Amino acid sequence: MSSRPREDLDSQSPVSKKLRLDPESQVPLAEQSNNSVGSSGKNAMAKNGTGTDGIDEGLYSRQLYVLGHDAMKRMNRSDVLISGMGGLGVEIAKNIVLGGVKSLTIHDEGNVTIENLASQFFFSAADVGKNRALVTEPKLAELNSYVPVKAENRPLAEDFISKFTVIVLTKSSLEAQLKIGDFCHSKGIHLIIADTRGLFGQVFCDFGDDFTVIDVNGEEPLTSMISAITKEKECVVTCLDESRHGFESGDYVSFTEIQGMTELNDSEPRKVKVLGPYTFSIGDTSGLSDYVRGGIVKQVKMPQKVNFKPLRQSLAEPEHVITDYAKFDRPGQLHIGWQALHKFEKDCGTLPRPRNKDDASKFLEFAKEINSQASEASKQGELDEKLQSHLASNATGDLCPMQAFIGGITAQEVMKACSGKFNPIHQWMYFDALECLPEDDPEGLTEEDCKQTNCRYDAQVAVFGSAFQTKLTQLKYFMVGAGAIGCELLKNFAMMGVGCSPEGKVTVTDMDIIEKSNLNRQFLFRSHDVQSPKSSTAAKAALQMNPDANITAHLNRVGPETENVYSDDFFEGLDGVANALDNIDARMYMDRRCVYYRKSLLESGTLGTKGNVQVVLPFMTESYSSSQDPPEKSIPICTLKNFPNAIEHTIQWARDEFEGLFRNPAENVQQYIHDPKFMERTMKLPGMQPVETFQNLKTALIDDKPSNLEDCIAYARNRFEEMYTNQIKQLLFNFPKDQITSSGAPFWSGPKRCPHMLKFDESNPAHIDYIIAAANLRAFTYNIPQNRDPAFVIKALKGVKVREFIPRSGVKIDVTDAEAQASAQVSADEAQLKDILNALPSPASLKDFKIIPVDFEKDDDTNLHMDFIVAASNFRAENYDIAPADKHKTKLIAGKIIPAIATTTSVVAGLVCLELYKLVNGNKKLESYKNGFINLALPFFGFSEPIPAATQKYYDKEFSLWDRIEIQGVLADGGEMNLEQFLDHFQNELGLEITMMSQGVCMLYSFFMSPVKRKERLTLKMSDVVTKVSKKKIPKHVRHLVLEVCCNDRDGEDIEVPYVRYTFR
Repeated sequence: MSSRPREDLDSQSPVSKKLRLDPESQVPLAEQSNNSVGSSGKNAMAKNGTGTDGIDEGLYSRQLYVLGHDAMKRMNRSDVLISGMGGLGVEIAKNIVLGGVKSLTIHDEGNVTIENLASQFFFSAADVGKNRALVTEPKLAELNSYVPVKAENRPLAEDFISKFTVIVLTKSSLEAQLKIGDFCHSKGIHLIIADTRGLFGQVFCDFGDDFTVIDVNGEEPLTSMISAITKEKECVVTCLDESRHGFESGDYVSFTEIQGMTELNDSEPRKVKVLGPYTFSIGDTSGLSDYVRGGIVKQVKMPQKVNFKPLRQSLAEPEHVITDYAKFDRPGQLHIGWQALHKFEKDCGTLPRPRNKDDASKFLEFAKEINSQASEASKQGELDEKLQSHLASNATGDLCPMQAFIGGITAQEVMKACSGKFNPIHQWMYFDALECLPEDDPEGLTEEDCKQTNCRYDAQVAVFGSAFQTKLTQLKYFMVGAGAIGCELLKNFAMMGVGCSPEGKVTVTDMDIIEKSNLNRQFLFRSHDVQSPKSSTAAKAALQMNPDANITAHLNRVGPETENVYSDDFFEGLDGVANALDNIDARMYMDRRCVYYRKSLLESGTLGTKGNVQVVLPFMTESYSSSQDPPEKSIPICTLKNFPNAIEHTIQWARDEFEGLFRNPAENVQQYIHDPKFMERTMKLPGMQPVETFQNLKTALIDDKPSNLEDCIAYARNRFEEMYTNQIKQLLFNFPKDQITSSGAPFWSGPKRCPHMLKFDESNPAHIDYIIAAANLRAFTYNIPQNRDPAFVIKALKGVKVREFIPRSGVKIDVTDAEAQASAQVSADEAQLKDILNALPSPASLKDFKIIPVDFEKDDDTNLHMDFIVAASNFRAENYDIAPADKHKTKLIAGKIIPAIATTTSVVAGLVCLELYKLVNGNKKLESYKNGFINLALPFFGFSEPIPAATQKYYDKEFSLWDRIEIQGVLADGGEMNLEQFLDHFQNELGLEITMMSQGVCMLYSFFMSPVKRKERLTLKMSDVVTKVSKKKIPKHVRHLVLEVCCNDRDGEDIEVPYVRYTFR
């Protein structure tokens, strides 16, 4: 299992969107069941706006990649009730509204109290005394116009709750839970109970006697190509050895495209027994025809039945989901403890007071009594009195990070109940984060420390004490990113009080602007915020949640270009950094900055229902960059060019086609005209690249330069002919359909699919759509007025002359990547290159020529970008008899979209802030901290200690990535150390002889340097050496230089040493 979700793995920084200055203010069920999952027909091709099924793909696109259209449609038929609008209730409700259900009703009979402000982000001090549901309802409704939200403040009656698909109870009594639980189970209504008490959380699910799970894990079905199937009682299916099949015993698979043993094609799914990484069995094939060749096997997601006990029975016979395998005994203990809390509140009329010894003692008596009367299935051999005491002391606690964690999990369970997508919690889940307490004395807080003071943070003070709260408000934190995770973190920070004082501060930066697709999971934004900056909009929203929040919003990218803003002074004034980024380059840059400035880093990421959290601690742990997942497997060049066998191949091919037609040529023309060094750089390119580049210039400026839209239409029509007819003709001319390889096997077999040509058809709307997209994109590039009217295009096509093509002998087509690489190294033909260069107009003659490169933008429904890529990909797929993809799936792959859902973001942000509590408490033990990996689909929770920083030694000095050699370059007389003095300092003070030294990519000194150059440099000041070698001035804000040195020890042996921080100002 990958340790990091895809969001971490995407190695390319997304192209930033330009800030506008004038922002515009089905899977059929095997059988029927009592859950809300219904069968639905096969999807038609989805549109990019509102799909044919009524789902707004512009809004829900990232969530649709997690849940799918079928699950979303089932959610859209579900009515949900959430009782209790405290911090936990509103967190669940927020995620449900963003997710999109038919309707949401929120219920609460109580009024807002000052304590509610610790985690209920829609409450303000002015709301105290008002009904919680009525205050919350209009603010929830703003989140999603597709979900009607209603408020109810009367007691829940059976006739009222009977109309809901799912009911969620928070902060309810055990008696109420049992009564409603009995009713819901008898009526087939799905019940979820969720609760938090300070650092403790609980979730219970009852989805009835006969609940159907359509898709257990949400992963894309696996596919593999077949190379052989034996004909016997226990057959062996062998897959091509390009990659492991990935199946597990018990999976079901179906077959297509098998030649010979055709009875398997499109037959009922067969159960798999895995024999090896490339082989498996599907049972008896002895009665089938002989296998000849080919075939594709695909995993089939089979619906699974899950039975739930009613609450009353499950209370006595609990089944637990383990959230932390280091606390294997905790669920049973907390199961008893939670019942004791209910009894305490019922008998005493209140909850145990924080750190009150009498209340803790009485609570423990109740716990022992309940345990003694418990069934064998739930009875604990011995109660953990310390744990129970902590639960009692936390009973009145209300922590926003815990609400985020439990609320996100609960909201995902609601979606499971509505849709049947993913595996539900079966049936109890308990969680605690006691490591957040001070590790030196977790029980050291007194009742006085935790007493109420009529303050918005009282419910947090009840857990951590008032002194801790003061520390939180004085924190100075840097948050990088204000997207999905950034919004959640800002909300949590505001509720917790992070930086919420004149002494504290939160600086947030994000250079991006708000898009419609962000609104589904970045809940600080509303529809009227679209095209506004993310950072400043999020900061304003957080300020509304807590008027004391001290937040400064920037629109900067983090990188070398902004180190004058995020300078030494800036970083040295920070208490820590929280990353909320979506690409690995920025993550690694911030990681390096945190290591350099020795600041803690809270790192996190999501991919669909998966999420991860990593805490980086100075001098204790490895950094984010210390370990990386392997790179994603790339598609071989020859597969893309000539031998695609999957829709992913044709989509990537179409994406490359887009760049090759509408971006790269225009960029080259711009550089040719305006960049004097373009010619020189291009001529130095290897192989045939100079010829190809200049030929493309000639094509763009002379051969195919359009004068009007009709020329663009003619170009598009000929491009269709070239790509989908002529290229295939040539390929089949080189490798006929019946071609046999030297080994006697058919050439067109295994991963090579034999293509066929397409014939352009004016009556085919898809063909006309391609022409419209290609022609108008080309017209945009050349500043030609566009026309998207199909009638105009069809009329113009009548006058297009399609160039005749006859396959030629001697055309080499590369079959392997080795051949392709060899072809790329072939030197350019000097005569051919000269002819092309002579034909090009001079840059001076083109100074008034305007050409616009097209920057790919996947989320604009009107720009024709996705229309072109969908058409180009699907025609290529048709060439090779590959099943086409709709626009929705094509956008995912072509746009490298990271699937996302609000629930995972909420959970991850909650875990990040639990780690922040530990940092503020000054916890020093590595075991106190938790790196986390979660998958809400399974559900799975994995926590581990952070990995210690690796250490090395030189002489008797041990060092890690956090250590460095500090050299003060400013001398006593105010002057600066020169290179000779620097080298002598190392030799005399450290016993190290520097053999090489570099700064960035510049080599400042080496033992093999010429004597003349060495003598010259030795007398230069160190900063002057850097300036001379780099040929760049050192910016004024830079006070230190980072130097890498290679050294010999006293014995002349190479030795590893830390980097050097040289201070010269």
